[in-house]
Amino acid sequence: MDPAISMDPAKSVASLADAAPVPFWLDDPARPAANPRLVGDEHCDLAVVGGGYSGLWTALIAKERNPSRDVVLIEGNEIGWAASGRNGGFCAASLTHGFWNGLDRWPDDIRTLEKLGEHNLDEIEAAVKRYGIDCAYERTGELAVATAPYQADELREGVQIMRDHGVEATFLDRDEVQAEVHSPTYHAGLLDKNGCAMVNPAKLAWGLKAACESLGVRIYEYTPATELNAHGSGMALTTPYGTLYAGRVALGTNVFPNLVKRVRPFVVPVYDYAMMTEPLSEEQLASIGWKNRQGIGDSANHFHYYRLSEDNRILWGGYDAVYDYNQKVSSEHDQRPATFRKLAGHFFDTFPQLEGLRFTHTWGGAIDTCSRFSAFFGTAYKGKVAYAMGYTGLGVGATRFGAEVMLDHLDGKATERTELKMVRSKPIPFPPEPIRWVGIELTQRALTRADANNGKRNLWLKALDKAGMGFDS
Repeated sequence: MDPAISMDPAKSVASLADAAPVPFWLDDPARPAANPRLVGDEHCDLAVVGGGYSGLWTALIAKERNPSRDVVLIEGNEIGWAASGRNGGFCAASLTHGFWNGLDRWPDDIRTLEKLGEHNLDEIEAAVKRYGIDCAYERTGELAVATAPYQADELREGVQIMRDHGVEATFLDRDEVQAEVHSPTYHAGLLDKNGCAMVNPAKLAWGLKAACESLGVRIYEYTPATELNAHGSGMALTTPYGTLYAGRVALGTNVFPNLVKRVRPFVVPVYDYAMMTEPLSEEQLASIGWKNRQGIGDSANHFHYYRLSEDNRILWGGYDAVYDYNQKVSSEHDQRPATFRKLAGHFFDTFPQLEGLRFTHTWGGAIDTCSRFSAFFGTAYKGKVAYAMGYTGLGVGATRFGAEVMLDHLDGKATERTELKMVRSKPIPFPPEPIRWVGIELTQRALTRADANNGKRNLWLKALDKAGMGFDS
């Protein structure tokens, strides 16, 4: 950000004075009551573990594929309480954490991956309509903005490559991007008109819960699964007050410790933070334009993402991605004042015309990060258990695709999805501590230096790129 346009830090911090330390989306009087916990033993054809998007889509599609299939979903807390209820609400078509990450890792499959991603987003939109899910769904598209001249050059050069691979994208010069959204920090933009929708993420989760139940899925909340064991021809899930016996099991626990212990080293919890403003007045909204309501992300390694809510608040998040030594998932990490102060300053650098606007909510949460930055898949217990995890912050849309993959595996079906190299391969696992922390810390510092040095990647980042662990999305 250009320091010449920076607001007085005291003023930007003052914008946080009244912010409630809770996720905006979950701070909703219409939040549905939790279902009772599982008590006693129960039997089903398919048990789904996890009440976020991954588990909810799996349960829903399982019943759509086979209405007679007996499906039970168990959730350790409440439906949508974690990442699915407190993310930014960007429901993207990309299955690979962006076109460039996919092209770098699976160039031979990228056209198929893009096609499947577009179909997946269309299916999400159709399900929202079919089940009457009131989640403020808007197919707005997404705008990538360049906040430095070198980023503008990269966007301009990248558009043709994207088009050559079947991706509709439009380069916007400085005047054109300013006509979309006005910020003194914008040099250029890249517009994807159809590849992203905005949603209220908590309402999407709650709507999927209602849709599942309408098809006969039995959902138990406050029912953590503590053990997974083979039992006869099926599986047994141990919970605090009973055992759930199932022919097949789908694990949608993502960032939380997987019941298949061998896959745990593939994921680390990295914390991401976001804030929500008060609603903008008509005059404030007019001062920044944003008539087309696209989701926006800037093009640095340490990037911000932001969007308008249904009532014209601005959600502002990203930049810091925090991993502490031997970090575990814990609510103690959900608030980080140092990050919120930094984000507030960046917000008013981007939109100085909104000086005086206040933030009403601040929150954070863990992202299931893997070394290839997009989901991976697998089975255990001779094909009776399937898992999908590692979405790395872009799972609102991709979790539905992951649900399809898990069900393909559990149903023993060979499909276009299961033949993808992305589905058949695994990322590189993270090393044990302290090597893990040192590696992540070195990477974060190198990315910061790259942002300050016109995007130039040092030897460390180049080595990660060569090893298949480079970030490029």
